[in-house]
Amino acid sequence: MSVTKNEIIKSNIYICYNQFQNMEQEQEQGTNSHKNDLAYSWVSTSRFLFYCQLAIMLALCAGMIWGMYVNRYKGKPNVEVPSNTLYNPTYK
Repeated sequence: MSVTKNEIIKSNIYICYNQFQNMEQEQEQGTNSHKNDLAYSWVSTSRFLFYCQLAIMLALCAGMIWGMYVNRYKGKPNVEVPSNTLYNPTYK
């Protein structure tokens, strides 16, 4: 059984053509998955970034409010003032 040179070339061309078609089908299927991918969908990306910014701002505000609550003014302390330093000092 002898195989001619033309038959080998035809079979190689057929194999390459099938591989090319498979690559095209994979690319078409890949474009469908790009709809939900952040790198390819500007609408989804901007919506995602907006919600991230909103969450970060809320977290920062909550953190600042909590910090101010923890370090709040506790009230007027009861300090003893020496009698010689008053407006009308009394001396011994």
